[in-house]
Amino acid sequence: MGKHRDPEFKEYVAKLVVEEGRVAREVAYELEVPYPTLRRWVSEYKKKLRNGTEKETYITPAELKKLQKQHEKEIQQLREENEILKKAMHIFTKNQA
Repeated sequence: MGKHRDPEFKEYVAKLVVEEGRVAREVAYELEVPYPTLRRWVSEYKKKLRNGTEKETYITPAELKKLQKQHEKEIQQLREENEILKKAMHIFTKNQA
């Protein structure tokens, strides 16, 4: 009898193959999961995606990097806007004196 894996692990492994384009055989070897089992997990994950029942609970490293870049860009934009507001406030308070 094989190992029983939790659904989160199965989904994470399927995401590695589907969304990051990793080779299924290599992932199966790295994680010591039988290749036919991994193929089944991937097909179940693809069915979930088609049906729209996918929950965003676990993200892959590539998704994490993408989110980090997006957040860094937003932070930089907010900092620039904050500096502009500080300068504008300084100009308006200076003119009132």
